[in-house]
Amino acid sequence: MSLTIPLEQIRPEHATIVGGKAAVLAQMGRRGIAVPDGLSIPVETYRRYLAETGLALRIARELNRKPFKDMRWEELWDAALRIRNMFLKSDLPDDLYAELSSAVDQCFANRPVAVRSSAPGEDDDRTSFAGLHESFVNVRGARAILDHVRLVWASLWSDRALLYRQELDLDVASSSMAVLVQELVPSERSGVAFSESPINPAESVVEAVYGLNQGLVDGTVQPDRWTLERKTGCVLAHQPAERSYALVPSSEGVEKRALSPEQRAQAPLGAGELEQVHRLARSLEESFGRPQDVEWTFCNGVLYALQSRPITTRDEADDQRQWYLTLTRSLENLRGLRQRVEDELIPEMQRVAVELGRSDLTALSDLELASEIARREEIYQHWVDVYWTDFIPLAHGVRLFGQVYNDTVRPEDPYEFVSLLAATPMQSLQRNAMLERLAAMIRGDAMRAARLRRGELLDEDIEFVEALDAFLAEFGDLAWHHGQPAGERRRLLPLLLELAERGSREIQGPAKEVRELQVRFLSFFSEDRRRFAEQLLDLARASYRLRDDDNIHLARVEAQLLAAQAEARRRLESGQDIDPELAAALERVAPPEELDHGTDVPSDASDGSDGWTVRPRQLLGQPAGPGVATGPARVVAEPSDLFEFKRGEILVCDAVDPNMTLVVPLSAGIVERRGGMLIRGGMLIHGAIIAREYGLPCVTGVPEATTRIRTGDSLTLDGHLGMVVHRPVR
Repeated sequence: MSLTIPLEQIRPEHATIVGGKAAVLAQMGRRGIAVPDGLSIPVETYRRYLAETGLALRIARELNRKPFKDMRWEELWDAALRIRNMFLKSDLPDDLYAELSSAVDQCFANRPVAVRSSAPGEDDDRTSFAGLHESFVNVRGARAILDHVRLVWASLWSDRALLYRQELDLDVASSSMAVLVQELVPSERSGVAFSESPINPAESVVEAVYGLNQGLVDGTVQPDRWTLERKTGCVLAHQPAERSYALVPSSEGVEKRALSPEQRAQAPLGAGELEQVHRLARSLEESFGRPQDVEWTFCNGVLYALQSRPITTRDEADDQRQWYLTLTRSLENLRGLRQRVEDELIPEMQRVAVELGRSDLTALSDLELASEIARREEIYQHWVDVYWTDFIPLAHGVRLFGQVYNDTVRPEDPYEFVSLLAATPMQSLQRNAMLERLAAMIRGDAMRAARLRRGELLDEDIEFVEALDAFLAEFGDLAWHHGQPAGERRRLLPLLLELAERGSREIQGPAKEVRELQVRFLSFFSEDRRRFAEQLLDLARASYRLRDDDNIHLARVEAQLLAAQAEARRRLESGQDIDPELAAALERVAPPEELDHGTDVPSDASDGSDGWTVRPRQLLGQPAGPGVATGPARVVAEPSDLFEFKRGEILVCDAVDPNMTLVVPLSAGIVERRGGMLIRGGMLIHGAIIAREYGLPCVTGVPEATTRIRTGDSLTLDGHLGMVVHRPVR
């Protein structure tokens, strides 16, 4: 079979090799509907590329670290990042490139094109991969076009596409991708039309913008919206947009351009054009026998159909995929969200935590305390909601930066972009720096060290006690619960002594290296795109900082709820009679600290006491921090376990969060049961990020970590391969 098929030669029987998008466009063209000229690169070309480059085996290895159905979103993101980098680093073999470039040159010469996905099954009656695979607009020249073909192929394995296949229980191993290359029509007005409204089946909907359709599809430009009577096309309602910009072709792809005063004042479609669009959508519904979602554009008075697919009606009431898709946002959207988070939400969150902390809970009556617990539960839940709706999407700005960095720089290490974000100020690192200063005070004073080893914390050692109390005042409520200052001081001492014995450990990634990476990154952008790159890097650093700090901000509010619950439990456990309302307040809600620490015990797990022989074994996870380390395990299931940590141990836990990273400077490496680069919604998990800051190996997403591994077991972890060799202690 040829490596390419011209659009006009595609027949219905070719749908399985060119994909539904190309097959439908070819069918519309045969019916006399205007469609842009195009060229299909069928699935066999994709499969040949995988075979000749060895990518098929490497992709299979990435997706078989554990059963695909059990992979979490964050693990899918990790795998997708590495797979995309494989495509970026695997050029087309010479014979493939020669034949494809010749066909592309012959069809398009140097005319601008759109490079679009057309995977088999992408737009059938049961599934809709709309928005999951990538498309690129305004690409010129065979080399650039074929470069973007590889990116479309790679998008078959994006985290969004993998998640959708997982939801529908599709066979990921049989996935394939065809690509449609189409001439770019100089769009004057563009939009989408639903022949049947998703809300009301008696209506149709048309949305339109000036310029390219991409502005509407990715949410950059707000569309005018018309609701029409489905049968007659009579306009029932028109919702005008606040018309300001259009997306138009530019030397760097596309750019926003301000509309003229006339365009701002006038809707993109007149009555006659609106009627044409509605008639097109209804006729396509009749042709294909299903309500259609149609993309269209006007150029020189001609209405072009760009795409038509069935409107799927899956029940997504419990489907969080739509929420997950909202995490992929434009730079402009994220910059606006950043302003809201940094200027409004975080200051208010901090103010609330401080205000709650001023309350004397012991002075409240039982009824007042019950009411206060309910109030704090409501306050805490409000900020949990803010965390999910505002903090998490902003933290995902790192996702946008990582993709742009890898697509532009094409580094050997797909996580190199994280190094450019190193040394960003974060509260967990600030806390660790304060701990290091306390450890240095012990390390530099032999008499003080000797006294502390004997368990003597003398109040007359004013300098040290003041420094210790300053730390507890700033961070004491983030890893353990409120108690008497003297008790908290003594609880922290073993950890400080371990830090003092270990010696100073500097954070990796010196400022010079960060500056060199920044200069290199910016050098890939032309002068008129430099501002975009600088803004993106600035946003990424803010996102990177937030994905660590947001949990700490939330923990400060949570600590005030825990304090109220602790006071209620103290009264209950003291034996005194308490008001039934207070007892009921404790029963209504589980304490927030009672998190899932992983109770999924494997069926073959054993400690050897039942006659089974426990042998060293390899546990597989996701590589999250490069390096190799060997040491005894320290399983941390709850905050109190942190204070038993010894230098040189390997931290094993359900999931590291910023409230636990104070022990990372002592550790030789990190193993997490959960994991991936996205955990609790924070972009780039805390364990992986902190491990990279200190140059430690890290393996995440190890399903059996907290059940098979016990404190004291010998571990060797390989952060390059995502492997843990486990040798149980008998």
